[in-house]
Amino acid sequence: MLKNTLLAMAAAVAATGAAAANYPEKPITMIVPWNAGGGTDAIARTLASGLEEELGVPVAVVNRSGGAGVVGHNAMVTAPKDGYTIGFATAEMLTYYWTGNAEFSVDDFTPLALVNFDPSAFHVSASSSWENLDQAIAAIKAEPEGTYKMSGTAVGAAYHLAFAGFLQQQGVDPLKVTMVPSQGAAPGFQELAAGGVEIIPSSLPEGKTMMDAGLSKAIAVFADDRNASFPDVPTASEQTGTPYAAGTWRGLVGPADMDAEAAEKLEAAAQAVFESESFQTFMTQQGFGAQYRGGDDFGTFLKATHRSIGEVMQSIGLSQRADKG
Repeated sequence: MLKNTLLAMAAAVAATGAAAANYPEKPITMIVPWNAGGGTDAIARTLASGLEEELGVPVAVVNRSGGAGVVGHNAMVTAPKDGYTIGFATAEMLTYYWTGNAEFSVDDFTPLALVNFDPSAFHVSASSSWENLDQAIAAIKAEPEGTYKMSGTAVGAAYHLAFAGFLQQQGVDPLKVTMVPSQGAAPGFQELAAGGVEIIPSSLPEGKTMMDAGLSKAIAVFADDRNASFPDVPTASEQTGTPYAAGTWRGLVGPADMDAEAAEKLEAAAQAVFESESFQTFMTQQGFGAQYRGGDDFGTFLKATHRSIGEVMQSIGLSQRADKG
């Protein structure tokens, strides 16, 4: 009896190993938490097309929008762990825990590959007297709360939190600058040109049209390195002497504790797609920042960002949590 039991267990283990080794054997579903037609959807479909070539099976993109991204991200968390349902997560996934909009947190995902990072930048009017961060920080510190306003994004969105985090790092109360919400960068830049606000924290590509028209200028980018397309814009780190990188990002994830073999193959395939000429060309032509982090590195990034975002959201009154994450 014992011998038969041991043989059965060995057969089960062998079968599981064989199944993992043969992954994938059927189509894969990639959940996108936003509507079709947007930037996230475009990158996801380009990545999915490349994964199909690398893995040899169809990779179907399914848009699960709703709840400002909560619905789709929750579907990633609750997906089967076999690797046949994965997700294309966005920076917003780290805010839901703090706002109380969802119970899941960074620990409920298996990070596979970060493929996009668009750093925030510090845009001001072309007529602004601020030429660098020292001047801007000194002015914000010196004036009463509400003297300066920013726009170009929604309250609590990635670029808002990136700017608030920068102020906090520099010893400035993030609430000193009043947030004027807008439906994206374009109306925000229009308000900047009209003199209604002084700061836009959007990405450099989003400000290109206004900069080319001589209506705005960028005095810093919140990135580790300068953007090759905007070589004259220095990083915040260059000017302050303190490293600071923040913005929005997108990456491939699965549910927590997903099949290790599947995760390994998905990570390898994602890296191959990222490094391909077609993917790099797409990202460059569309103005998206191409940055890769493998599973472990992506996981470290997520945990650190989760904590820092929590601190910023608590400081500006957007967090419903008292803990530190």
